[in-house]
Amino acid sequence: MGHKTITISDEAYEALSRLKRDKESFTDVILRLTRNRIGGNLLDYVRSLEPDEEFSKIMEEVVLERERISLRST
Repeated sequence: MGHKTITISDEAYEALSRLKRDKESFTDVILRLTRNRIGGNLLDYVRSLEPDEEFSKIMEEVVLERERISLRST
């Protein structure tokens, strides 16, 4: 496997670092994120995420809000 050196900002490095899973390399993170954006849909992306209590609460709020909204027929 070849290697390339890239330059990223400290902010980008920290963002990637936060997304890194246990024993996952930065290459693995980048490939996981780009695969989801290129070939997957939103559901595929959500399924690829680690369990996250905050995300779960937000999604529950979105679902409840959508249930309260009634669509008008024109």
